[in-house]
Amino acid sequence: MRTFVADISETLLKLTDRLDWLAPLAMRLGFGYFWLETGWAKLHNLDGFTERFVSWGLPFPAFSAGLSAWTEFLGGGLIMLGLLTRLVSIPMLINMVVAIAFVVIKDVTDVDSFFELDEVIYILIFGWLIMAGPGEVSVDTLISKWLGLDDRRAARTP
Repeated sequence: MRTFVADISETLLKLTDRLDWLAPLAMRLGFGYFWLETGWAKLHNLDGFTERFVSWGLPFPAFSAGLSAWTEFLGGGLIMLGLLTRLVSIPMLINMVVAIAFVVIKDVTDVDSFFELDEVIYILIFGWLIMAGPGEVSVDTLISKWLGLDDRRAARTP
C-alpha cells in the first residue's frame, strides 16, 4: 500500500510540474481582465470618477482620475498578454498605495482590518508579478526567447 501511495504521489507531482505554466497564466488572465474591465468602466464614466476623486480630496482630480483609469485599463490588458508585466505592475501597485492612503485608510481601525482591504491583496499580487514575472506562457517570455536572453527559472534549477 505504501508503494502504491508513493507511486500515485510521484505521478501527481510530475503532472503538476508539467502544468506549472498554467497557474501564472490563469492568474494573469483573471486578474488582468478584472483591471481591464474596471479601467474601461471608469473611462466610460470619467466625469463621475473625477467627482469621486474630488470628494476624496485627491490633488488634480481630473488628471488623477484619468491617469488612474488609463493605468487600470492599459495595465490590465498588458497583464493579460504578459507584456511588460513587471514594468506595468509598478504603476498598478502605486495606484493601490494611493487608494489606501487617500481613500480606504479612513476605514481601518486595526491591523486586522488593514489586511482585509482588497487593495492590500492587489498590492501583494502586483508585488508577486514584479518579482516572479508573467510565467512561461506570455509575450514577455516569447520576446526573451527571441532575444536569446537566459531564462532565470532555468538558471536557478539545480
